[in-house]
Amino acid sequence: MNARESAQPAPGPAAASDERWMREALALAREAGARGEVPVGAIVVVGDAIVGRGGNAPISASDPTAHAEIAALRDAGRALGNYRLPGAALYVTLEPCAMCAGALMHARVGRVVYGAADPKTGACGSVVDLMAEPRLNHHATVTAGVLAGECGALLSDFFAARRAGN
Repeated sequence: MNARESAQPAPGPAAASDERWMREALALAREAGARGEVPVGAIVVVGDAIVGRGGNAPISASDPTAHAEIAALRDAGRALGNYRLPGAALYVTLEPCAMCAGALMHARVGRVVYGAADPKTGACGSVVDLMAEPRLNHHATVTAGVLAGECGALLSDFFAARRAGN
């Protein structure tokens, strides 16, 4: 059985909550874009609290692992004093890549919510679906497409400006 939920959140409190948290991730994505990084933002939520935040920083950190999801997981781990994050949800503006999906599985994150799909490197259904791979020992529930238009536009505008030389 595939762990993926509908691309459109169901109406009601859960959808409103997902949009609320995704807006927090979008703010971090905008901050990353302002620093010249690909504008991706992520937060880790436990209960009704943000316990981890991250924005893309591979360029400024000279670190290929400095993706928003990794930064948010590290921040959450420090905040909670544990490398395992069972019951946590990660909200990210762009579908996680294979590296980030692997980190989410190792952290035992229970739910992944993303905005824009990534048709080139997405590992939660677009290219591969690591979260639904039955041979792996941990699976997170995935909700795709929360504020996808807004998340995708942020990325498209960023790359259009770079192509134009801005």
